[in-house]
Amino acid sequence: MENSNMSPFENFDGKLVVSRLNDAERVAFYKKTYAHVAGGVLVFILFEWLLLQSDTIVEFALSMTQGWRWLIMLGGFMFITNYAEGMALRTKDKNMQYLAYGLYILAEAFIFVPLIYIAAYYMESGPEILNQAAIVTLALFTGLSAVVFVTKKDFSFMRSGLTIGFFIAIGLIIAGSLFGFNLGLWFSVAMCLLAGGSILYQTSNLIHKYSEDEYIPASLGLFASLMLLFWYVLSIFLSRD
Repeated sequence: MENSNMSPFENFDGKLVVSRLNDAERVAFYKKTYAHVAGGVLVFILFEWLLLQSDTIVEFALSMTQGWRWLIMLGGFMFITNYAEGMALRTKDKNMQYLAYGLYILAEAFIFVPLIYIAAYYMESGPEILNQAAIVTLALFTGLSAVVFVTKKDFSFMRSGLTIGFFIAIGLIIAGSLFGFNLGLWFSVAMCLLAGGSILYQTSNLIHKYSEDEYIPASLGLFASLMLLFWYVLSIFLSRD
């Protein structure tokens, strides 16, 4: 039950949310958060490179994209995602938060193995496609983040819509895996819109939900939305090649 004595300027731990801090403290929080997102991207690239060096890992990851095996892989990824996000939010131990973040990045790197491998080794313009997808993703991420910071609007109202959207998407993915139909280009476009909404929501949380010492959970949420967007932007680029 929600605490009726809690100030609207406090989170559930009774700490002031970032929007109520002074300018210097807010800027420091944003710098830490986005530095951790950038660090997460660099660690993701390192993990991805290391995983792609192993033929065994690549063959296993590719084998898991077929039919019901993809559902097992997706289910495992969702389990690790929920576990890592829960750990990062529950504990105040920074080492445990970093462990949760690292675990999530590793899970992202593994599930990206088939997509990156196909883009890099099966497409004639593989490296160019990866670069283009990365640039588009970062441009969209930056633009959507800027919308939140410029307008200072609270996008927490999007939570219910995003939740419903993700459940519908999961249902379609399950149906596609079980019955063998391709979800196609428009599904990827719709998922990009959903990922964009998630970025707005997560960026809004930086201001209206987190306190100044919760930059690791905040960066994990942003990183997750960024990688979701990258997955479907890259899928769109691959579908047109």
